[in-house]
Amino acid sequence: MFGLGFIGLAIYIFTIYDVVVSNFHNSNDRLIWLLIVVLVPFIGTILWFLIGRGKRI
Repeated sequence: MFGLGFIGLAIYIFTIYDVVVSNFHNSNDRLIWLLIVVLVPFIGTILWFLIGRGKRI
């Protein structure tokens, strides 16, 4: 059980890092994605990997 929580936390931290270091056409996109990931962690992480990574430059 502890391992699954640690893996989930690691993926969440990696998602936040990935959003912060990504290049976007508009700087507001970074802020919007960061808010989505932070405020809605599970769904935000899934949305980032399905939709957000494709929006990067």
